[in-house]
Amino acid sequence: MPGKTISQLSIGEAGSASRTITEGDVYLFGGIIGDLNPLHTNEVAAKEGLFGKRVAHGMLTASLLSGVLAQKLPGDGTIFLGLQVKFLKPVYFGETVTARVEVKELRTEKNIAIFACQCTNQDGVTVLTGEATVMPPKKAS
Repeated sequence: MPGKTISQLSIGEAGSASRTITEGDVYLFGGIIGDLNPLHTNEVAAKEGLFGKRVAHGMLTASLLSGVLAQKLPGDGTIFLGLQVKFLKPVYFGETVTARVEVKELRTEKNIAIFACQCTNQDGVTVLTGEATVMPPKKAS
């Protein structure tokens, strides 16, 4: 999606994207970041753990927000400045996660937009909440 400038954004405007988390996603993500914790990669060990089966990395779920901000709202040319998140529930293999961002605050003079962030699973259960700070593109793409 063409990027929106700060002046093209409105408080309450939202964007979202969904992805079904696969075993492949978890292994690729874990390999990239160097986190091959048995909680994510070993079904036998994970069965004995807190969640009773393998779960996706929390940061994999959080990274879905980056995709929404970069591709949907504000879109192309967005620069990510910060992200604060709270992980509320685990995400299991095969779950479909919807990442949603909503414009919460616009600091026009500094070209900074604050977004409320939320990820939910296919049952509508919130698995993550947070807040992202970005710089929208200076020019519409």
